[in-house]
Amino acid sequence: MNATLAIILVTTVVSFVAFNNLRLLGALWLWPPAVQRQGQYYRLLTYGVVHADFAHLAFNMITLYFFGGVIERIFTPAIDTAGYVAFYLGGLLVSILPSYLKHRHDPNYRSLGASGAVSAVLFAYILFQPWSLIFVFFVPVPAIVFAVIYVGYTIWADRQGADQINHQAHLWGAAYGVGFTLLLEPRVLLLFLQRLLNPGLAG
Repeated sequence: MNATLAIILVTTVVSFVAFNNLRLLGALWLWPPAVQRQGQYYRLLTYGVVHADFAHLAFNMITLYFFGGVIERIFTPAIDTAGYVAFYLGGLLVSILPSYLKHRHDPNYRSLGASGAVSAVLFAYILFQPWSLIFVFFVPVPAIVFAVIYVGYTIWADRQGADQINHQAHLWGAAYGVGFTLLLEPRVLLLFLQRLLNPGLAG
């Protein structure tokens, strides 16, 4: 079993248990007062193994399944499996920190789900294959087009504040995925630009 499948398995099992166990859910999700006052810093990671409902879980884990394996194979020769896992965990941490700092004194704030780390994986993939097709609700969309729409919509939705989705985590996760990849191998930027300007260029 590779690391991506292990992450999916752990996240799925814990999320399913937490669906019917509010005590476990409350112990794992990000609740700023527990971090701020009680030093439960583990919540800055464990929020990513619990989800609001089955659809939330399925969307994140399906996305991770299709793109995580590719990024794991690319990253592991350079940083090993442990490095890839650290990359994923870093996505959870970096994507939630701005939200935590913004709401650290808000006892009514909660956040959960792996979306930030999954965004990191997805945007790392887009750097390597900007013209590959991503199926959005069964509609094929070029990855780079999806990225532009995704970022634009996420910024708009975050400013609207009309739902309970942590759009900031999505944005920071995506930025982290791009930044980590370029720090790991700066030449990826040239590869990305070459492929972006030549849609027919094979991977």
